[in-house]
Amino acid sequence: MEHLLRIEHIGIAVKELGAAEALYAKLLGSPPYKREAVESEGVITSFFKAGPNKIELLESTRPDGPIARAIEKRGEGIHHIAFEVADIRVEMARLKAEGFTLLNEEPKRGADNKLVCFVHPKSAGGVLVELCQEIA
Repeated sequence: MEHLLRIEHIGIAVKELGAAEALYAKLLGSPPYKREAVESEGVITSFFKAGPNKIELLESTRPDGPIARAIEKRGEGIHHIAFEVADIRVEMARLKAEGFTLLNEEPKRGADNKLVCFVHPKSAGGVLVELCQEIA
């Protein structure tokens, strides 16, 4: 059984969403297709398509939010890699049983009509991993 179906998107932390959108529109040759606020995470997101792949830009809406803290620690840049899963609860249980530390015990509503869960970077080789399941 395949567990992580595909890379769903790559998340990039940015200080100024408007400036980053202009940069990525030039880089990718097309404008973002969606902008969305995710109050629970304290971010505004902007999504781009690059062929079959997606890039998510994330700007913090509050100075103590996870994206603001990440930028303060490491600067702007890649924040996380997200994988699509068929059943997020099954994958959460599997990863927990494999010894991974999950940042949330229950899936949360994320951007782009997804249920999401994050795997702590300390248990995933220094990479923040996001699991995503499309909300039916």
